Amino acid sequence: MASRYFVRGAEVPGYHPANHTGTTNRRLVHAQRVEVVHGTIERGHGAAPHAHPGIEQVCYMLEGTAVAEVGGERCELGPGDACYFPPDEMHVFTVTSATPAKVLVIYTPPYGEDPKNVVRREEMK
Repeated sequence: MASRYFVRGAEVPGYHPANHTGTTNRRLVHAQRVEVVHGTIERGHGAAPHAHPGIEQVCYMLEGTAVAEVGGERCELGPGDACYFPPDEMHVFTVTSATPAKVLVIYTPPYGEDPKNVVRREEMK
């Protein structure tokens, strides 16, 4: 029986997000003001340069390592680390660990993989 309040991640179908490679996401929560996604990303893959107009994003590393770039800063991340991507700020996320990285991603307001809610680097020129 489906619940409005509880989610079993293993029961959520995966999808491959636009502007990402080697990535499988599972949308755990998609509410009025927040979206929570569990992502599994293969080594050397992740998000190409892009921004989310009006949408804040937080990535929390569960497993593996990655490099995130935003606002002219670059940081290596491991389990327990987090990064923040402000609205409208171009960012990149690439997995560096030999094993797939697992991340918890939080969007506010919800992103919903709506193509109108992403701007790619080439569109910024």
